Amino acid sequence: MKIEHIAIWVQDIDKVCEFYRKYFGGVVHPIYHNPAKQFTSRFVTFESGARLEIMHRPDIDANVGTVTSLTFHVEHSEHLGFAHLSFSVGSKEEVDRLTRQMTDDGIQVIGEPRTTGDGYYESVVLDPEGNRVEITV
Repeated sequence: MKIEHIAIWVQDIDKVCEFYRKYFGGVVHPIYHNPAKQFTSRFVTFESGARLEIMHRPDIDANVGTVTSLTFHVEHSEHLGFAHLSFSVGSKEEVDRLTRQMTDDGIQVIGEPRTTGDGYYESVVLDPEGNRVEITV
């Protein structure tokens, strides 16, 4: 058994897909649009076979996470549910290089490269819509 894909709601599909293409080598697939449901998505596939589904629907509010009549507050702090995506880039040097490149490109780095208490060498960045992404060996 394997996880088939992970899906993320976003406001700007193209911007988010470009982030995962540019920094993690994802292949961006054609856009899918269902006008009846006002739903649009694109898959991004990675070398390992892992896939992200980047999705948009206009009734999902980026500021407060509103879906129809359900409202919950979204912040960049910790919360219950998915916490982050993690990409293994193969070496400490590549973690450092990619983190520097992202810094130079204006990507928000919220955790500089370091060895964590449980032995991971990683940095943490935010994708264009504030989702946490760990870059690790």
